Amino acid sequence: MALSFASLTNFSKMQSGVWYSGAITPRFTVRCCEASKEPSPKSKLQVGSPIIIVEAPKVIKTAASMPCLRANAGLVKPGDVGRIVSRKPKDLWAVRLSIGTYLLDGKYFKALELEE
Repeated sequence: MALSFASLTNFSKMQSGVWYSGAITPRFTVRCCEASKEPSPKSKLQVGSPIIIVEAPKVIKTAASMPCLRANAGLVKPGDVGRIVSRKPKDLWAVRLSIGTYLLDGKYFKALELEE
């Protein structure tokens, strides 16, 4: 990622994603650019994508409004298939499996490629 900085000034408020110092003209602009154009393997994952578990997590956390963290006693096994329900920060995904909806780290599953 590359950052480009314009002139620095005291920040007072933010409007439409750009910092302004009380005047109408922006004094500070930050732009982020991706250095590589290759998509990551997880970039094709989206809500509704089918997935397959490749490694059983040691602990699992339910994706309920009051989550429960418990040891994985064979509930989630390698080879289980599910669908992504939502994306959470830091490569954490809510995945709907046959036994319920759980929060799983991206390292425990991969996209399931369906042949037509």
